[in-house]
Amino acid sequence: MDLVLAFDDERARAQALAAALGASAAFIDRHRFPDGETRLRLPPSLPACVVLLCGLEQPNAKLAELLLAAAGARELGARHLALASPYLAYMRQDAAFTPGEVVSQRHLGRLLAAYFDAVLTVDPHLHRVRTMDEVVPGRRGIALSAAQALGGFVARRVPGALLLGPDEEAAQWVRQAAAGNGLEHAVCVKRRHGDREVDVALPAVDVRGRAVVLFDDVASTGRTLVAAARGAFAAGAASVDVAVTHALFVGDALAEVHAAGVRHVWSTDSVVHPSNALSVVPLLAQALSLLWAPSTPRAGAAHGAPGCSPTSSK
Repeated sequence: MDLVLAFDDERARAQALAAALGASAAFIDRHRFPDGETRLRLPPSLPACVVLLCGLEQPNAKLAELLLAAAGARELGARHLALASPYLAYMRQDAAFTPGEVVSQRHLGRLLAAYFDAVLTVDPHLHRVRTMDEVVPGRRGIALSAAQALGGFVARRVPGALLLGPDEEAAQWVRQAAAGNGLEHAVCVKRRHGDREVDVALPAVDVRGRAVVLFDDVASTGRTLVAAARGAFAAGAASVDVAVTHALFVGDALAEVHAAGVRHVWSTDSVVHPSNALSVVPLLAQALSLLWAPSTPRAGAAHGAPGCSPTSSK
């Protein structure tokens, strides 16, 4: 890996990722015109191997700039271009649930595949689609998970905690977090009545007097967490905390979660938020190191991907 390229709002994370990779970091100059358009300026010459770091929370405001930056990077010398997007938006809509619905995951994936050789993300919302390779057809898709590391953090902070998935879709992350850290786990059943109206039924597990940690991939409106927390307290839980990979917490969501009695909220820095307790940079760095790592050399053969320098072992 030669260069980590990022927008200014990714500066701290980009510098940490570059340091972990033994690479340089460079930043995209962005000027917004009064009419809403943006002028971007990249370094005038780029190396062969570039990773563009860009989280896609608030995606409608970020996507146009991301694609323009990717196209510019190609023109300026990047022959191998990877997108590292700690939070990748539009992954939930992976099927048409009613006639006429646009399957956003499919179309965003195809769009990213047209610009990037590889797309890396953390805990994407994949259910009916099995792998990130399917999301970005013809390219390399890599889905990393922070579940085990976040579960380890929970195990250190709340020894013996019961990990509780607030809905069935959280099962994959709860199972992974619990199995790797010796914690018991269970999963609630959710019924959704709208974007902000949900009912949550606790599983058949005794929570009386126990420390419960609600564990999920993403917190957006927080309504599912609120319903699960109230249910856990009603069933006799001694305490309720929350651990999530992606802390979106739109509007007053975080305040509502705390108002439901939740003690602590912990998240990764896949989305920058006051609740951040764990960095995803080591996950990204390890995956990027392997992505373009030198292959076993043959006599007279060059190391690594064509045109890419061998990745530092830092």
